[in-house]
Amino acid sequence: METLNMSTKEISRLEVMQKLDEKRLSQKEGGIMLHLGVRQIKRLLKAYRKKGAAGLISMHRGRKGNNCLKVEVKKKALDLLKSKYKGFGPTLAAEKLVEKENVKISDESVRQMMIAEGLWKARKVKKEVAHQLRERRACFGELVQIDGSPHDWFEGRAGRCVLLVFIDDATGELLQLRFVENESFFSYCVAAEDYFRQYGKPAAFYSDKHSIFRVNTPSVGQGDALTQFGRAMQELDIQIICANTPQAKGRVERVNQTLQDRLVKEMRLRGISSMADGNACLPEFIADFNRRFAVEPRSSVNAHRTLNTKDDLATILTWKEQRIVSKNLTVQFEKVVYQIQTERPSYALRNASVTICVNAQQQIIILYKDQPLLYTLYHQQAKQSDVVLAKDLGAALKERVYAKPAPDHPWREFAAFKNQSRNVTAPRGGDISTLENG
Repeated sequence: METLNMSTKEISRLEVMQKLDEKRLSQKEGGIMLHLGVRQIKRLLKAYRKKGAAGLISMHRGRKGNNCLKVEVKKKALDLLKSKYKGFGPTLAAEKLVEKENVKISDESVRQMMIAEGLWKARKVKKEVAHQLRERRACFGELVQIDGSPHDWFEGRAGRCVLLVFIDDATGELLQLRFVENESFFSYCVAAEDYFRQYGKPAAFYSDKHSIFRVNTPSVGQGDALTQFGRAMQELDIQIICANTPQAKGRVERVNQTLQDRLVKEMRLRGISSMADGNACLPEFIADFNRRFAVEPRSSVNAHRTLNTKDDLATILTWKEQRIVSKNLTVQFEKVVYQIQTERPSYALRNASVTICVNAQQQIIILYKDQPLLYTLYHQQAKQSDVVLAKDLGAALKERVYAKPAPDHPWREFAAFKNQSRNVTAPRGGDISTLENG
């Protein structure tokens, strides 16, 4: 007696076909019970009368699916996943296999292959924490989130550095990426200047509470005190909004995690091992990223404003401090005394307020009524200890330069004397050593 393996669905069909064959049920009633049309019921009844219960078993059982991967395609994909694309996530690996290797395969197929081979493990679903949702802004350029992401971007091929990220809140487009040594006023100014010249001025920046954007010491200045970056953005009529928690600026935080995966692996494939080469490849990466992930804004209005003649970025994006000119026409800044050179009477500039501007190249400009003054370096004081934040300690140590002593430096004479004193012998039982001339 033949044994048939039938599913629950096929057993239900068998019961209905038996009743139909015995005329205890109409075809219309049978179709309602099985959620099938009358035409399909007739086909099943004909197969049942011809082959019995075996006629109700699916003919596809035990056969490979029409969309099953070919053995050679699967083998090629696995070889690449274990070598060239080792460490890639399923989605990114599937993209590279299709675009770079011409292997037609879906990301779900790659995911199942990687799980089966132990190349990837599904992440555990974290317990969701309820946060108040914030809808995207409506207009492109209405709110731009900015942040710095310190990471080993070159996987040991170069030193650790920081990636500055500018992302639009309405569309999710990357507007600016730049590798820098550390987060500083000048690094953000250089990145912001490139962004302004390409897109214009946004309505507002959304950042964290880094001291570059916000005065975090209540005892310093008044309640409306501005940082240097805040002062520069105020001159450009750009509002700075500081988030109270990382979750509040979740869009830029999430894109940082995506970049630490996708950008790192993209530079690995290209063999990039320096910040200069990394910055050179970023425009192409930004265009590809925006093509994949950017969304359409709810409004077609572009909130960016074009730069006008008053927006002198070369002057605005500088470190500015006020100084009072002494009666000798000197000003002091960063332990350096500058002598003002002028053809005016000396009394004209005494006790005058001037603005000292320092740009990203550490060039000094002294302004009096928005006009530059000529000056000479009068005196530079000895460097004293500086106060450095903990997160900037690495950059401060890199800037320290150890100078070699001159050939006639007294230290070298001491070293020569030390070499000669190696032949010193101490007499037994005595405390006085003598030099041997032999």
